[in-house]
Amino acid sequence: MPPVLVVVGILAAIHFWVMDIPSMLELAVEKLPDYGVLAFFYLSETILGLIPPELFIAWAGKTATPILNLSLIALFSYLGGMTAYFLGRRALKIPSIHYYLEVRMAKQLVMARKWGGGILIAVGALLPLPFSISSLVAGMLKYDFKWWLIIGLLRFVRFAIYGGAAIFQVV
Repeated sequence: MPPVLVVVGILAAIHFWVMDIPSMLELAVEKLPDYGVLAFFYLSETILGLIPPELFIAWAGKTATPILNLSLIALFSYLGGMTAYFLGRRALKIPSIHYYLEVRMAKQLVMARKWGGGILIAVGALLPLPFSISSLVAGMLKYDFKWWLIIGLLRFVRFAIYGGAAIFQVV
């Protein structure tokens, strides 16, 4: 069984039999110290990005130091994406993944490496799509890391826009 299905199954079981996920997240954010919330956010941004960053942006807006916490979650989002990028690079060392990408998808991989890496990273950085997944794929595509670093900086732009709207209630 694929690991993603296992994680989704565990989350569904927790949601239906223990406590619904939104209430659990709200309780965790209320009870955890700031560094605990930030660590939880980093893990979320590294592993599939299943929890929307907007929840953490809202949390940052309610803290005593919203600008600092918003800056930290933007940084941890960027670092989580970087970790996912390197996990993607390491995933290629798994023979079945390597075979699938390099042999069965060779034609598509050439085009994706040539044209799709930067767009993939920019879309993941700016739009409400999981940045960690786009970073993981960029790592699997062996996209140039220095370009990932540069394009990934768009993640800070997203947090500035969303955070500014949430904290200063621009919208």
